[in-house]
Amino acid sequence: MTSIKNIAIIAHVDHGKTTLVDKIMYHCQLFRENENTGDLILDNNDLERERGITITSKNVSVTYKGTKINIIDTPGHADFGGEVERVLNMADGVLLLVDAFEGPMPQTRFVLQKAIDLGLKPCVVVNKVDKENCTPDEVYEKVFDLMFELGAEEWQLDFPVVYGSAKQNWMSDDWQKPTNSIEPLLDMVMEHIPSPEFEEGSTQMLITSLDYSSFTGRIAIGRLQRGTLKEGMQVSLVKRDKTTIKSRIKELHTFEGLGRKKVSEIQVGDICAIVGLEGFEIGDTIADLENPEGLKTIAIDEPTMSMLFTINDSPFFGKDGKFVTSRHIKDRLTKELEKNLALRVQETDSADKFLVYGRGVLHLSVLIETMRREGYELQIGQPQVIIKEIDGVKCEPIEELTIDLPENVSGKAVEMVTLRKGDLLSMEAKGDRMICEFMIPSRGIIGLRNQLLTATAGEAIMAHRFKEYQPVRGGIPERQNGSLVSMEKGTAIPYSIDKLQDRGKFFVDPGEEIYEGQVIGENSRGDDMTVNVTKTKKLSNVRSAGADDKAKIVPAIKFSLEEALEYIQKDEYVEVTPNHLRLRKIYLTEVERKRNKTI
Repeated sequence: MTSIKNIAIIAHVDHGKTTLVDKIMYHCQLFRENENTGDLILDNNDLERERGITITSKNVSVTYKGTKINIIDTPGHADFGGEVERVLNMADGVLLLVDAFEGPMPQTRFVLQKAIDLGLKPCVVVNKVDKENCTPDEVYEKVFDLMFELGAEEWQLDFPVVYGSAKQNWMSDDWQKPTNSIEPLLDMVMEHIPSPEFEEGSTQMLITSLDYSSFTGRIAIGRLQRGTLKEGMQVSLVKRDKTTIKSRIKELHTFEGLGRKKVSEIQVGDICAIVGLEGFEIGDTIADLENPEGLKTIAIDEPTMSMLFTINDSPFFGKDGKFVTSRHIKDRLTKELEKNLALRVQETDSADKFLVYGRGVLHLSVLIETMRREGYELQIGQPQVIIKEIDGVKCEPIEELTIDLPENVSGKAVEMVTLRKGDLLSMEAKGDRMICEFMIPSRGIIGLRNQLLTATAGEAIMAHRFKEYQPVRGGIPERQNGSLVSMEKGTAIPYSIDKLQDRGKFFVDPGEEIYEGQVIGENSRGDDMTVNVTKTKKLSNVRSAGADDKAKIVPAIKFSLEEALEYIQKDEYVEVTPNHLRLRKIYLTEVERKRNKTI
């Protein structure tokens, strides 16, 4: 029996979790000398690489001084909180990463709260001490205060700490004395993270994560709490509602390096993957065949936002995508529900519309982006916040919002947030930047990022996390400008766009195919306006002086998926196909729009 340590790495977005895992893998010589595997090895899907964020948690194991260390890399965004919560159940301790300049951020608080509640031993890593103006000692004090505030017990407050820079590959007990490797970090793990405790009793394992292979089907991942698991063994599955199902294990795998290794038996405390179980869900317990005992299942945060998913019925449907029917979309959403715990799907009175609930715009947009890349076409309605009735009072979700921006534009940010019913809690200067904290309704955050980035010339950094439900705070001003809507189907002509430029900003380039009812720009005034950009120049032989001026066209504004979702109004959809993002009115013709206009 080798000794085992299970650790999860938790931190705010961009504080260096995945980079640290890279360095641990290199230090423990997971790769041959001549093997160059690049960086951010665990962010292995395209979306994670493009956005530079971790979306799903990953397991990897290394061997250090004869001990097997299972490392779980977790996502940092609040929208993927469901993911963090589950995987912490597999760990015995956490490495809490904190940026030496930024200190504990909203997300640090969120993940640390979960770890402390589960009774895990925290070890603190103050990362990025190579940054200018950083204050590692102050950050250490702040982490201590934060743990105290979150109700940590004495043994948790007595946490060890190392300082260093994962990027430059060193860790040390004193940040002013750099070393040449990350050994001090691994030694800290060996010394302070407890090994799994072995209980007596029958087999118990909580399924905390899922994987899927087209070859073997669904794979259950979790940590064996007690007892044994062997290949070919008969087991019981204890469901959330305490009912049991008999099942059989076909294969067992443990994590070794980046891959998995097939074994015949699992030792207690190890994290493993099981092939061959039928009908399991996350939160079920694998237990003894004769006298099954269930473990406490996982509680997941509730969704706070909903979007309407519907089939693409625009004039251009089916031109790009492979999967365009409502059956395709329904099957895909059902499949997503198996893995994505914080997601809910509800059918509506129409067969081709589905209400999808999630943790935020980012959570849902990652799903939409994945579907689009798989060849799906669909349309998405405006994100709506979920309103609950608590004790007869209508309540809405309130979030903690932190904005980090240059000091000279901080007034503008405060003004924007207060307009959206946000309350300023604190302002703190750090160098030439200001960190402002607010409490703001979730409704107010939709569309705020775009406006903030415009107002601060792209300098603002926004982070927010769900806090609680509070009574509804009243109306929030929506987008001030109306839309420019296309009047005809055809090709956008440079001549027409040039003549209409003083009417507003355009979202389409010359030569792009457009259809009637498509939103092709933003009006400079508050109401919608239909325009015809398919009109060509009259080619008569009558000339007038100055009529042949050169057309100078301002480049079109191109939205990312999140920006488009936050931009649209109630009567608009975002049409998502594998190659295009288009904005459109729900009712395409002007007659229909007038007929269905709500006063």
